[in-house]
Amino acid sequence: MNSKLRIGVLASGGGTNLQSIIDGCQSGRINAEIVTVLSNNPDAGALQRAAKADISYQCINHREFDNRDDFDSSVVAALLDAKVELVVLAGFMRIIGQRFLDAFPGRIMNIHPALLPAFPGLHVQQKALDYGARFSGCTVHFVDGGVDTGPIILQAVVPVLDDDDEASLSARILEQEHKIYPQAIQWFAEGAIRIEGRRVIIDNTRQTPDAMINPPLSPVP
Repeated sequence: MNSKLRIGVLASGGGTNLQSIIDGCQSGRINAEIVTVLSNNPDAGALQRAAKADISYQCINHREFDNRDDFDSSVVAALLDAKVELVVLAGFMRIIGQRFLDAFPGRIMNIHPALLPAFPGLHVQQKALDYGARFSGCTVHFVDGGVDTGPIILQAVVPVLDDDDEASLSARILEQEHKIYPQAIQWFAEGAIRIEGRRVIIDNTRQTPDAMINPPLSPVP
């Protein structure tokens, strides 16, 4: 049996995406092991989830560093010490700098609660509502030097309903995040992902040409 992929998770908040990855690893859906969870926030719920799952964890508080480079160096050193093969960002509210990219080229994933390249950055569910988008969703992508600009691995589409507010739309998107992030990690663990330019090709997946339309078209008379 192949050895399990060694994952390091970076998180700043409650850690619901971390929990979906923990569950996937424990169930065997993901052929991987979370070897460390790191947070810049001492109050992050992600650290409590790691403790409950008996996963090694550590808080590296960015406020205790004089500059970003020193903070980045400390986090990268902890990941390397844990022999991490894939870095997974799960609500990590710090910009990933060049030091991370040099240490883990093509091996950092992030999930974003919008259909990139639309609505990068923060507060994106409200931006989709304000813009009048008919669809929103979430995107798993590789991290590069920009903000939510890396090659896209997997997306899930969520319709925007007429009575949606930020909370309701965010909740439905989050449900899909918990499905597609574990899948993307498993594809990486299988060696099924390859990058060609900006496109990510997934080996041995089935695709359908069907379109999604929101609101539905009226019946043809």
